Amino acid sequence: MAHGGDRIAEGLLRHGVTTLFTLCGGHISPILVGAKAYGIRVVDTRHEAAAVFAADAMARLTGVPGVAAVTAGPGVTNTITAVKNAQMAQVPVLLLGGATATILKGRGSLQDIDHQSLIGPHVKWQGSARRVTDIEPLLETAFRVAVEGVPGPVFLECPVDLLYPEAIAREFYGALPKPGEKPPSLGKRAERWYLNRHLRKIFRGASTPDSAPAAGASPATKAPPGGAVRRAAKALERAERPLILVGSQAMLHAVAAPELRAALESLGAPVYLSGMARGLLGASHPLLLRHKRREALREADCVVLLGVPNDFRLDYGRQVRRGASLIAANRSLEDLEKNRRPTIGALADPARFLLELSERAAGLHARWGAWSGELRDREAAREAEIAGRAAEIPDAPGLNPLRLLRELDGFLEDDALLVADGGDFVGTASYVVRARSPLAWLDPGVFGTLGVGGGFALGAKLARPESEVWILYGDGSVAYSLMEFDTFARHGIPVIALVGNDASWAQIARDQVTALGDDVGTVLASTDYELAADALGGKGLSIAHTDEIVPAFEQARVWARAGHPVLLNARLARSDFRKGSISL
Repeated sequence: MAHGGDRIAEGLLRHGVTTLFTLCGGHISPILVGAKAYGIRVVDTRHEAAAVFAADAMARLTGVPGVAAVTAGPGVTNTITAVKNAQMAQVPVLLLGGATATILKGRGSLQDIDHQSLIGPHVKWQGSARRVTDIEPLLETAFRVAVEGVPGPVFLECPVDLLYPEAIAREFYGALPKPGEKPPSLGKRAERWYLNRHLRKIFRGASTPDSAPAAGASPATKAPPGGAVRRAAKALERAERPLILVGSQAMLHAVAAPELRAALESLGAPVYLSGMARGLLGASHPLLLRHKRREALREADCVVLLGVPNDFRLDYGRQVRRGASLIAANRSLEDLEKNRRPTIGALADPARFLLELSERAAGLHARWGAWSGELRDREAAREAEIAGRAAEIPDAPGLNPLRLLRELDGFLEDDALLVADGGDFVGTASYVVRARSPLAWLDPGVFGTLGVGGGFALGAKLARPESEVWILYGDGSVAYSLMEFDTFARHGIPVIALVGNDASWAQIARDQVTALGDDVGTVLASTDYELAADALGGKGLSIAHTDEIVPAFEQARVWARAGHPVLLNARLARSDFRKGSISL
């Protein structure tokens, strides 16, 4: 029996969606049943935010908007943080929200709230179906808007009476006489007349075969203005100390990663990578820099920002000295000019801008040998300093976090995909653990959201089943999605989580105690998180001594390859490696 859930499933298939993430609810049951019937994998999580985070990761890794379906009311409200994270990270996600029946809207029905006012500020587009025939065109609009221009999340509200077959909807409404019912009163007949008129309206045309267009290619991105590219090339020709910063927006599948890498190599300027761009140049490319970015920016005479805004991460534009040429390409006008107007700005896809710039400014790298050598020497000195710190034996019981992470970096295989969910431990990891390949590092982005780990890892492993997926958790952040080990176990998703457990919200505590003399609110217990993973159907190990690190990694790999999700609970000693790193 066809229903509105089938129509949604057909629309998802047209747009290349292979997986639907959800937490079930009566308002959306036909969507889940329809998706399964049409061959779309339905993966149910233990929290709605995890479903959206999983859709987010799927979108980042495949270029196809990720899709999550949640029930009405609290189902939708539970997604807000994850939806906002996708908005700020510029990720195309489609959220399907259940809703009360069209005739009951605003009348106090179960879980009936004004979804549109709630979610409007956090999405690019929002819509609500009013008739069954609205579903296909609204889906087409949602997918188109999600990917065009600056990508982002969209929301489609799906009232429950539009999703079920018409016969069942009539039963819900009580629009048909029941067997053996006495002749209805005049008032009852009037009520049924009204209900049937409403049902005819919302189901009119529902039996007509779907005529929505087949999905086409993603909308073309705006070509960079030729004048901006020419002026940028001339600025590079004059430069003695250029620097390129590549951000997540350059990785939106406008071009293949190998082309971007070739373009950076053609230019030959030193490169810093951030967000989803980590791994674009592999783990140890000669152009790649990872340390002392602030100092390099202050010394550079020409800085190229590719999808990187001048927000708090660049000290609101102050890290680039005033005398330098600032070249920027961004899909967003707001981000392009945020806090500091560039010397040369292009409102365009940063990947296309880079490709055209590389054609005009190739072969200049010989002029920058001394500058590149100076930066590489500085890089090597910082690596040696970190190696020295990693060799130190902590004063208190527990692992040296730098030693733990250096061991992990040496253990990871070339196909490893890293999910970053934490504060101090993950911040430390960013100095030590190298992304191996393009799109192999997933972090929340500018919103700095904790709790992405379980959902991101779920989406990542489904998008790249051949890759070994590791979650880097702080012991604060792991609590947000620890229950997703149940999801991993039920659905056979063998990810590996490494928890840096120092019994503290360390990034906050370190500066709070220094400034205010009190650790209130920052103290955690040294919890046996590995036992929770065991109880939820996974495998767990505790790591307390240095000689246990590599054997634990090896055991985790064996378990993961056998299909088990794994949690390694690493007992850390306190560290001041990132003292003063809190961002406000």
